[in-house]
Amino acid sequence: MGTWRLYTGSDGQSHVEKIDYKDHSDWVKGIPVTEIKFSEWHVGRFYDWHPAPRRQFVIILSGQLEIGCGDGSKHLFGPGDARLVEDTTGQGHTTRQIGPEPCVTATIPLANQ
Repeated sequence: MGTWRLYTGSDGQSHVEKIDYKDHSDWVKGIPVTEIKFSEWHVGRFYDWHPAPRRQFVIILSGQLEIGCGDGSKHLFGPGDARLVEDTTGQGHTTRQIGPEPCVTATIPLANQ
């Protein structure tokens, strides 16, 4: 379980870095959001290269997702992992459901984005 950031680097590729939410005082105070959406990724679902549609948090509630980046790295996320998704430009990333059970996510777009 952890907090991660998915962002577009100066190379135009998506990258993942681990972050500590405690280092972001605005996160601890509260971040304005617009809505929350729950989704289920069926077993075997794959979403090819795409940038994020907006800045948003994606929190995995159950199951696992693999995020692929342009540098060839792949990152596995499971229950309790929260990602701040900011790679809204460039090639984006791939998303794949991993494992024998569907993956349930909560997506929370940030307000004024």
